[in-house]
Amino acid sequence: MSGSGMGGEAGARSARSRALAVLRVRSRALAVALLPAAVAVVLLVAGAQGRIDGRGWDTARWAVTGAAVAVLLAAAAVAAVIVRARPALSPTVDLAESSAPDLYRLVRDLADRLDVPAPSAIALTPDCDSWLEDRTHPAHSVRSGRGALGMRGDVGARGIRRRSDDAPVLVIGSPFLWWMRVGELRAILAPVVAGTGPSAHPDIASARRFVRGLDAAVAVTSGSGVGRVRRVLLGFVGPIARLLLRGCRTHAAEMERGVAAAASERAQTVDYGLRIVAQEQVGLAYAGWDRLLTRVALPAWRMGRWPSRLDAGVVSALTELSRRDRLAEGFASRLGERPACDLLEEPGAADEAASLLAARLFHGGPAEPGPDWSPVDWQHYPEEVVDRKWRAEAARLHRVLDGMDELDGAGAGPGGEPVAPTLARVLEHLAGQDGEALAVGIEAEVAVEDASSPPRPTMEEWGDCVPLFPLQPPRTGRELLADHVTAMVCCAAVDTAGASPGLDWLDGPALLVDGERRGDLSSRVLTLLEEGDAEPLRRWLVGVGVRPEKPVRLV
Repeated sequence: MSGSGMGGEAGARSARSRALAVLRVRSRALAVALLPAAVAVVLLVAGAQGRIDGRGWDTARWAVTGAAVAVLLAAAAVAAVIVRARPALSPTVDLAESSAPDLYRLVRDLADRLDVPAPSAIALTPDCDSWLEDRTHPAHSVRSGRGALGMRGDVGARGIRRRSDDAPVLVIGSPFLWWMRVGELRAILAPVVAGTGPSAHPDIASARRFVRGLDAAVAVTSGSGVGRVRRVLLGFVGPIARLLLRGCRTHAAEMERGVAAAASERAQTVDYGLRIVAQEQVGLAYAGWDRLLTRVALPAWRMGRWPSRLDAGVVSALTELSRRDRLAEGFASRLGERPACDLLEEPGAADEAASLLAARLFHGGPAEPGPDWSPVDWQHYPEEVVDRKWRAEAARLHRVLDGMDELDGAGAGPGGEPVAPTLARVLEHLAGQDGEALAVGIEAEVAVEDASSPPRPTMEEWGDCVPLFPLQPPRTGRELLADHVTAMVCCAAVDTAGASPGLDWLDGPALLVDGERRGDLSSRVLTLLEEGDAEPLRRWLVGVGVRPEKPVRLV
């Protein structure tokens, strides 16, 4: 196997040319820093030999010498910050070889076929993407064995030590392992693994280290956690790092394009036909993963629960999509082939770790489970998430109505008893007046509850890892009102008509009537809210057998 794997590809030659351009920027910066020192040496030597004499030359000599010392000290400070600054890491779940020997074997065989160095390690990310990540910086040399986020789930790894000459780490999107078949995963990873060849070239590696150092230095000097004294001391480092970064940004981008082109060209010799088919699965996996996170996982996260089998859930979501969408016909037949997750020794443990990391990345949840942050499996999701969500929102809706009634002087029912939490009360309020005040009240109530919830991790707590939350923008008052009215209707259906909470893999919480999902409720709720017309919803309630006058059970 070749040492660098560069070969004669046009993309590799372009990448090396751009890497040299990046290194020339570094060389020019070094030359500028040394120029005053060179002039000072010339003046000092000339003065010692008597070639220049007089008070003016003495003043110039010492002034230039002082300036040279100041410039050298400043350059040393900038260089120290660039070298010591920790480049950001992608939050991942590390996989030790003992926990995935078949996956490591597949990747090594792939590297042998591509004639490139094998990645030094494999990690999982809860996203539909795969890439190589350099973790050779000294600050990343020792991993604590608790994952990139200090989370449990560094599957089978304890105290991994990385050498400065290690190849990059291969980061694989965890949804790929569960949805793709083994052959498809190999085809998708081929161009990624092929990138270790250009990455091993000394010029490209040096250029990448320089650019990552500049990025990290800019982040250090602009970070909110920097103290006042340190901010003053680093005040001149940031502008210099930004100037250097601007000077090499274009060359660095073109270098990465060249590396990608070289890797793609080399990977054409491995499973090229299968890769074209597998690319379709990448787009499908991304669509299913996005729906699963936003429609299914997010409601649970907001309630302090995190689904512990997200990757297994994406298979169910995509299978459901295959059933509904004619464009996806035929994809379900793939499920008879060996899934890539069989390459793991303990797929469940890896799925749980990736699921916890997804909750932390996309929602800002805690790094460890606890009393207010517990896992939930798919079997218990309807009872522990959907039903609780509906009843919590129904309770909030009635609290806001109680507050509005108190302001109107009608805070209690006959005999001073509290007003019963019935669906009829909600329908009468919305059919008789504008729901804007109710929407504002619910929005304020949600804001108060969000403010009292545990704060999200600060950037200092994240360390050198980059968070990705929030997953969705904040909901408007009108959207919250629609959710709360729908939840109240569902609670009434469950309590008075024998309906049950359910889970739709693509749409999240669902109401089941006689075991079948009723997806025609939302349009009738919107008609009530937007037009003040309750008749379509009332007819729906009669058809299902809901009794609006009966009180519902609240949380």
